[in-house]
Amino acid sequence: MKIKYKIALSYSISAFVLLNTFAILAYYFSAQSRKAEYLERLEYRARSIANVIIEDDYVKVDLLRKLDKTTFQDLYKETILVYNPSYDLLYSNIKDTAIRTSRHLLDYIKKNGEYSHERDDNGELVGVYYTEGNVSVIVLVTSFDKYGFQNLLNLRQILIIEIIVAVILLVVIGYFFAERLVQPIDKLVRQVQTINANNLQGSTVDAKGKDEIAQLGANFNTMLQRLSNAFDLQKSFVSNASHELRTPLASIISQLQVALSKERSKEVYQDILASVLEDAQHLSDLSNGLLQLAQSGLDEQQFVFGEVRIDELLLDMGNLIKLKHAPAIPGAEPQKAPRVDIRFLKVPEHDTELICEGNESLLKILFLNLLDNALKFSTDNTTFVTIDFTSDSIQVLVKDNGRGIPVEEQVKIFEPFYRGSNSHQVRGHGLGLSICKKIVQLHNGQISVTSVEGQGTTFTVILPHRHQ
Repeated sequence: MKIKYKIALSYSISAFVLLNTFAILAYYFSAQSRKAEYLERLEYRARSIANVIIEDDYVKVDLLRKLDKTTFQDLYKETILVYNPSYDLLYSNIKDTAIRTSRHLLDYIKKNGEYSHERDDNGELVGVYYTEGNVSVIVLVTSFDKYGFQNLLNLRQILIIEIIVAVILLVVIGYFFAERLVQPIDKLVRQVQTINANNLQGSTVDAKGKDEIAQLGANFNTMLQRLSNAFDLQKSFVSNASHELRTPLASIISQLQVALSKERSKEVYQDILASVLEDAQHLSDLSNGLLQLAQSGLDEQQFVFGEVRIDELLLDMGNLIKLKHAPAIPGAEPQKAPRVDIRFLKVPEHDTELICEGNESLLKILFLNLLDNALKFSTDNTTFVTIDFTSDSIQVLVKDNGRGIPVEEQVKIFEPFYRGSNSHQVRGHGLGLSICKKIVQLHNGQISVTSVEGQGTTFTVILPHRHQ
């Protein structure tokens, strides 16, 4: 069932229930009011009769008969019975009919002074025990409220007709308003149906107004923009990854083809194998980088977080850096040993001040990439690490004394495969900083860069003590 039909049906049913409830209450209270009013009228009638027939301590029944023959009777199907305290019938306006009155009823009236009851034949009965001077009588008056019941019948018919007409109008009005309410949703659905992967760029839906539907449209436009960015990023990623993989593979293939084209000396073969090994290492680094980038893009629930000592982790990075920068070929001329200078801005009083709640493997990748990147661009193969802390977080600064990064490129260096204009002479693939940023985001931290050309670059990582 469509939403507009559900809205119209729900609206009609709710209104129908409310109308029926009000109609039933109106009829019920009208009936109760009629009953109370008519019983009060009969009681007044009974007391008036008793007051008329008692005079000078005598019951003057003849006076009541005279009045009964004239204008005294003005109630529909009225019956009047008058008894003395001994339950002897003194007067009755019923002719040619046996009169039977329950003794229990007379006892009750005599004891309690009055009695009222709605009989099964839709009539009302009122009895009063009246005393004036030394004389007492019991007066019973019964009558049928012809006009009161007729008014109730008319009221019931009017209410039924009004409910039927109201229900018809409610269904029509409910459908009309449901159609108007759902119209923006239908329009949104039609617009969404025209959007696909080919026309995602620049596609939007109308989102005018301030209601929930307009908010839904605005959120949908935001989602489209994110999807478009994701598609663009994916295309760029695939294109860059393909290019980065193709370059070393082409170099390896061409070098091997040259080596196999004719016999060469041992030294030439060694040079070719060293070059191929370098390209293979580049492929290995690129593959590892792509794997790390994929892992850093996973949900944080995929990783186990625990307590990690940042200072101990950074101290272990020195050995890893030395292993990574060791000569690839035995006997080759060793490069200048990398040096990592670690300093504390202030001495911690408690171990907890240097503990971060995070994933140790990801944090190792984070700082290994930052240190390796700093050593690549440092002029003396040295990087400086500064550790600071507050009550809420740990701050790590990784600084090199290299060429620096131009200001206009600093906002792009965290994008995958992006390499600065001054990094073309350095081997790399542009994934390290992108991986670092995603790892920091997984830990709810922050990473930033400050650089001055010719004076070096500083990366600042802030990690909270507690992962939230």
